[in-house]
Amino acid sequence: MEAELDRELFEAACAVREHSYSPYSRFAVGAAVRAADGRIFTGCNVENASYGLTLCAERCAIFAAVKEGVREFAALCVTADTPGPVSPCGACRQVMAEFRIPRIYLTNIQGQYRSATVADLLPDDFSL
Repeated sequence: MEAELDRELFEAACAVREHSYSPYSRFAVGAAVRAADGRIFTGCNVENASYGLTLCAERCAIFAAVKEGVREFAALCVTADTPGPVSPCGACRQVMAEFRIPRIYLTNIQGQYRSATVADLLPDDFSL
Protein backbone atom coordinates (compact mmCIF):
# COMPACT_ATOMS: atom_id res chain seq x y z
CA MET A 1 0.00 0.00 0.00
CA GLU A 2 1.29 3.44 -0.96
CA ALA A 3 2.11 5.60 2.08
CA GLU A 4 0.69 9.11 1.94
CA LEU A 5 3.34 11.69 1.07
CA ASP A 6 4.82 13.58 4.02
CA ARG A 7 4.09 17.08 2.70
CA GLU A 8 6.37 18.83 5.21
CA LEU A 9 9.33 16.70 4.10
CA PHE A 10 8.44 17.26 0.44
CA GLU A 11 8.30 21.04 0.88
CA ALA A 12 11.62 21.05 2.74
CA ALA A 13 13.25 18.98 -0.02
CA CYS A 14 11.90 21.31 -2.71
CA ALA A 15 13.12 24.40 -0.84
CA VAL A 16 16.67 23.12 -0.25
CA ARG A 17 16.91 21.95 -3.88
CA GLU A 18 17.18 25.64 -4.77
CA HIS A 19 20.61 25.67 -3.07
CA SER A 20 22.02 22.82 -5.17
CA TYR A 21 25.50 23.37 -6.58
CA SER A 22 25.21 21.50 -9.87
CA PRO A 23 27.10 23.46 -12.55
CA TYR A 24 28.22 20.32 -14.42
CA SER A 25 25.10 18.16 -14.61
CA ARG A 26 22.55 20.96 -14.18
CA PHE A 27 20.57 18.32 -12.24
CA ALA A 28 19.51 19.92 -8.96
CA VAL A 29 18.35 17.53 -6.23
CA GLY A 30 16.94 18.23 -2.78
CA ALA A 31 16.37 15.87 0.13
CA ALA A 32 14.87 16.09 3.59
CA VAL A 33 15.07 13.47 6.31
CA ARG A 34 12.89 13.28 9.40
CA ALA A 35 14.54 12.05 12.57
CA ALA A 36 12.57 9.74 14.85
CA ASP A 37 12.15 12.70 17.23
CA GLY A 38 10.49 14.74 14.46
CA ARG A 39 13.35 17.09 13.57
CA ILE A 40 13.92 17.66 9.86
CA PHE A 41 17.36 17.91 8.25
CA THR A 42 17.92 18.89 4.64
CA GLY A 43 20.56 18.50 1.97
CA CYS A 44 21.17 19.29 -1.67
CA ASN A 45 23.61 17.85 -4.16
CA VAL A 46 27.02 19.50 -4.29
CA GLU A 47 29.07 18.75 -7.40
CA ASN A 48 32.80 19.00 -7.95
CA ALA A 49 34.92 19.11 -11.09
CA SER A 50 36.47 15.90 -9.78
CA TYR A 51 33.14 14.12 -10.03
CA GLY A 52 33.90 11.42 -7.46
CA LEU A 53 33.95 14.16 -4.82
CA THR A 54 30.31 15.05 -5.51
CA LEU A 55 27.88 14.59 -2.62
CA CYS A 56 24.28 13.59 -3.30
CA ALA A 57 21.38 15.38 -1.61
CA GLU A 58 20.21 12.27 0.25
CA ARG A 59 23.58 11.63 1.89
CA CYS A 60 24.02 15.34 2.60
CA ALA A 61 20.71 15.36 4.56
CA ILE A 62 21.42 12.11 6.41
CA PHE A 63 24.95 13.20 7.33
CA ALA A 64 23.64 16.56 8.58
CA ALA A 65 21.34 14.66 10.94
CA VAL A 66 24.08 12.26 12.04
CA LYS A 67 26.36 15.19 12.83
CA GLU A 68 23.67 16.37 15.29
CA GLY A 69 23.58 12.98 17.00
CA VAL A 70 20.61 11.45 15.18
CA ARG A 71 20.77 7.69 14.77
CA GLU A 72 17.08 6.86 14.28
CA PHE A 73 14.99 8.09 11.37
CA ALA A 74 11.33 8.09 10.38
CA ALA A 75 11.41 9.01 6.67
CA LEU A 76 13.34 10.61 3.83
CA CYS A 77 12.09 12.53 0.80
CA VAL A 78 14.14 13.19 -2.34
CA THR A 79 13.04 15.41 -5.22
CA ALA A 80 14.27 16.65 -8.60
CA ASP A 81 12.87 18.13 -11.81
CA THR A 82 12.23 14.79 -13.52
CA PRO A 83 9.31 13.40 -15.57
CA GLY A 84 8.44 11.00 -12.75
CA PRO A 85 9.64 10.37 -9.20
CA VAL A 86 13.44 10.54 -8.96
CA SER A 87 15.33 7.46 -7.85
CA PRO A 88 18.37 7.49 -5.52
CA CYS A 89 21.78 6.24 -6.63
CA GLY A 90 23.26 3.05 -5.22
CA ALA A 91 25.54 4.82 -2.74
CA CYS A 92 22.59 6.70 -1.25
CA ARG A 93 20.54 3.52 -1.06
CA GLN A 94 23.33 1.86 0.92
CA VAL A 95 23.51 4.81 3.36
CA MET A 96 19.72 4.65 3.78
CA ALA A 97 20.11 0.94 4.53
CA GLU A 98 22.87 1.64 7.08
CA PHE A 99 20.47 3.80 9.08
CA ARG A 100 17.39 1.64 8.36
CA ILE A 101 15.26 4.56 7.21
CA PRO A 102 11.81 2.96 7.19
CA ARG A 103 10.06 5.12 4.56
CA ILE A 104 11.53 6.80 1.49
CA TYR A 105 9.50 9.13 -0.71
CA LEU A 106 10.72 9.39 -4.29
CA THR A 107 9.21 12.56 -5.77
CA ASN A 108 9.51 15.14 -8.49
CA ILE A 109 8.96 18.88 -8.07
CA GLN A 110 5.50 18.54 -9.63
CA GLY A 111 4.45 16.46 -6.61
CA GLN A 112 4.31 13.02 -8.19
CA TYR A 113 5.61 10.44 -5.75
CA ARG A 114 6.18 6.82 -4.93
CA SER A 115 6.88 5.54 -1.46
CA ALA A 116 9.34 2.74 -0.86
CA THR A 117 11.23 0.91 1.85
CA VAL A 118 14.96 0.30 1.97
CA ALA A 119 14.26 -3.35 1.13
CA ASP A 120 12.37 -2.21 -1.99
CA LEU A 121 15.28 -0.04 -3.13
CA LEU A 122 18.17 -2.26 -2.05
CA PRO A 123 17.05 -5.83 -1.34
CA ASP A 124 20.57 -7.14 -0.76
CA ASP A 125 22.22 -4.32 1.17
CA PHE A 126 25.74 -4.69 2.50
CA SER A 127 26.12 -5.12 6.25
CA LEU A 128 28.81 -6.20 8.69
